[in-house]
Amino acid sequence: MRLIKQNLRRVVLLSAMTSGAIASGTAVASLRAALGGRAGTIYEITKDVETVSEGAEGSTGSSTDRDTIVERVLAVRSDGRELEFDLPKDATEQDRESNWQFPIRVFKSYSGTVRLLNRSELEGRIDRWLKKGGIPRAACGHWVFTWNAFKIDCDPESALETVAAYDLGSNDIRDGYVYDDPEASAPIVLRKTTTSTNAVTFSGSMPIDPASVRREQAESDVVVAEISNKSLTLEDAIRARSDEKVTGTISISFEVAPSGFVRQRTKIAKLKLVEPNGTVEHRTTTEILKRQIVSGEGSQ
Repeated sequence: MRLIKQNLRRVVLLSAMTSGAIASGTAVASLRAALGGRAGTIYEITKDVETVSEGAEGSTGSSTDRDTIVERVLAVRSDGRELEFDLPKDATEQDRESNWQFPIRVFKSYSGTVRLLNRSELEGRIDRWLKKGGIPRAACGHWVFTWNAFKIDCDPESALETVAAYDLGSNDIRDGYVYDDPEASAPIVLRKTTTSTNAVTFSGSMPIDPASVRREQAESDVVVAEISNKSLTLEDAIRARSDEKVTGTISISFEVAPSGFVRQRTKIAKLKLVEPNGTVEHRTTTEILKRQIVSGEGSQ
């Protein structure tokens, strides 16, 4: 199960991952080095997200979330790699039941395209998941609330969106690389900021795209309305938030090994939202995506 915001961002992340890799024009040899790993190599990818908000009259709120998946290199081909993504060994039976997508097997080409390899297997898991939960097929695509808000997702291809949320090795990160973020109003040029014997850091900052933020807020409004058995279209939700003033910045940094392997991405989004009635909210979201080798031979 995923939080509302995480679910709503998965498609955007998938688009950013694919378009960024294709647009880079990086040579295959460079991409192989940046991706790292021979067949049999196992990586652990951890995503930490912290959001801190400050509202009217000094009210504050915060939330933290950590997710971990394991990436296995199944095969390395001349045109790309076959990979398997799974939950960690300590995942509980309940974790397995609620995350029917895992394990996910994909083929990732060096040009940036991603293709699902175990679709039929996932379709079988969906059937078992629905049956065990007593969920009718008609509920697929809808949102519900139990202990958390989640979408009844029955599309095997959504597994690719899940994989995209943990991707940080598709781009040839370097000094002068043009980085584009789906939540920013314009791309930026990354610059080398720190250097050590083990890693180089490339960083940059860009302005927030107000329209992107309003749309994300509106999508959450639609979800809340559905859970509350109310009717609200996305168009109406966007229109209702059109008078909100949104400003802010996104700071991004990549930690890259000498081989070109991207070890860590840190993204800090700072927002200021002003409602038409003058209510102000400051929100800071920090997302750290870290990838490290746990078994086999990789580029660290």
